[in-house]
Amino acid sequence: MRDEISESLKIALKARDQRRTSTLRLINSAIQDKDIAIRQEARGPATNEEILVILQKMVKQREESFAIYAQAGRADLATVEKEEIDILNEFLPKGLSDAEVDAAIAAAIASTGAEGPKDMGKVIGQLKAAYPGRIDFGKASAKVKAALAG
Repeated sequence: MRDEISESLKIALKARDQRRTSTLRLINSAIQDKDIAIRQEARGPATNEEILVILQKMVKQREESFAIYAQAGRADLATVEKEEIDILNEFLPKGLSDAEVDAAIAAAIASTGAEGPKDMGKVIGQLKAAYPGRIDFGKASAKVKAALAG
């Protein structure tokens, strides 16, 4: 993932695409910050899963800013945020559809042997391990809760 981002940065620099270049530099900077924080724990560079979390956080921040700018009538700033979201999403795995999420939840419930709301943590844990970055766990947790309650 790190190599893919670096290669995209080189291409953006050659194409003189300022928006893409600045966004990719922000990504690299965030990854380097994570590497520095990890170095204090005496282990290697950030893993792809950790980079994925960084990218998801960056998308979420930009979505919040986009909403604020759109509400304030600042279309120019909202457009910038939207462009950055699109660039960040290029590096994130494709999310699962609602039907795929429902099937994944049913499979996780079956494989963990979950029987009630007290087993919700096991089911969410298995989903996070099996589908990192591909499920919105804010929405999925409500579905898991409903499935375990019923």
